[in-house]
Amino acid sequence: MKALISLLQFTTILPLGKPQDLVNFARQSYLYPCAGYIIGGLVALPVYFITDKTIASSVAIALFLLISGAHHFDGLLDLGDGLMAHGDQERRISALIDRQVGAGGVSAGIAITLLLFAGLLASSSVIYAIIIGEVCAKFSMAFLTAYGTPFREGMHSFLHQYSRPVFPFISALFCIPLVFLPVSPLKLAGAAIVMVVCPLILFVVSKKLFGGVNGDVVGASNEITRACVILALALI
Repeated sequence: MKALISLLQFTTILPLGKPQDLVNFARQSYLYPCAGYIIGGLVALPVYFITDKTIASSVAIALFLLISGAHHFDGLLDLGDGLMAHGDQERRISALIDRQVGAGGVSAGIAITLLLFAGLLASSSVIYAIIIGEVCAKFSMAFLTAYGTPFREGMHSFLHQYSRPVFPFISALFCIPLVFLPVSPLKLAGAAIVMVVCPLILFVVSKKLFGGVNGDVVGASNEITRACVILALALI
């Protein structure tokens, strides 16, 4: 229970009492998808009562940002700056870790938000898309936490040192309950493929451009994977 509370305190702004030692979660970072179920459920609950799909999709995005404290969204903006920076690896890293947001970050934020909104709007069920998208997004974070070699000291390097190569496989097991949702197996298979491909691409790109992974990349993977999974559910 301490590990779960520590996880939720790390990924949300929910008032959960006395702060838990992050080591409790770091030693069990395969629990990431559990946060996906909880966050997805909290977002889906009020959205369930909204009949207009456009408003429902907008409210869902707002709640994702609110509940997470825009923590992972901030990583997306930083990654956007790093990707768009010109020059060598050192310049890209400097842009990635810079506290100020540039045009690359704004562009990344707008692009992923638009894709997420379009995916929710086109989904046959916004509720199921929310839950599946968020659980799969959290798997991507477990994947990068385990396999993403840190290029600098920080939150990611702290979590990475406790992670083990087997952790993403355990995280994948936590995603299995999604099969009990009334969603076609083909759509779920597509979501499963996307939730692995997205962090894998980020892993390769980050290693090439930055020399490794940091917390911004892991946070960005949450936003990117969620949007891509929901798009896949809508398109399949």
